[in-house]
Amino acid sequence: MSRSLPRLTFGLLVIPAALVLLAARLTNGATSPLGTLQLPAPAFDAIPGNTAALDTAYFAGGCFWGIEGVFEHIKGVKTAVSGYSGGSAASANYGDVSSGNSGHAETVRVIYDPAQISYAQLLHVFFSVAHDPTQLNRQGPDRGPQYRSALFFNNAEQEQTGQRYVAQLTAAKFFERPIVTQLVKLTAFYPAEEYHQDYMVKNPNQPYIVFHDAPKVAALKKNFASIYRD
Repeated sequence: MSRSLPRLTFGLLVIPAALVLLAARLTNGATSPLGTLQLPAPAFDAIPGNTAALDTAYFAGGCFWGIEGVFEHIKGVKTAVSGYSGGSAASANYGDVSSGNSGHAETVRVIYDPAQISYAQLLHVFFSVAHDPTQLNRQGPDRGPQYRSALFFNNAEQEQTGQRYVAQLTAAKFFERPIVTQLVKLTAFYPAEEYHQDYMVKNPNQPYIVFHDAPKVAALKKNFASIYRD
């Protein structure tokens, strides 16, 4: 199953509240731990040497619409941009990435203020409500390596923090299935086409958003109230 059908334009379609609740139940049901597990915070939280400067992190976990939407609601996050990482510049376009042969993963670049939010806290959100880290080369209804779970680290602290948190969750057996999140050194990030940016904000009633992404933001608000922002 792909996102091709839900990406059609539905004009002023309004989704009944009952369907939104159903979507939340489906997203948080037995086949997905999203929002249902109270994951512990990372035991290791590296503190940057210069908290006056902004920092950047890169997260891949399925459709970038939802990942971007979640991080845009976190205090301390300045921008979240949808894009592509893992492949070449020549194939950094939606058509090639959707084929599954580009090497890219749909990725979100998050620029944040480490004085307000740490990389470890962002990881906590990513693994708790933004995606299911046990799904291999897929996420929900979306299938293919372009939807893989990955942390594209850009420094040793991010690599170490990511490795330690995956090891922490694995040792504690919080998930029924193995965590398949890749930790990969960032080589490049290519912003996606303009119509992908802020997609969730611009299309709140689009069925894909209602059923698969809005419940993630709802789970963020419920489980991370102290860092959530409207």
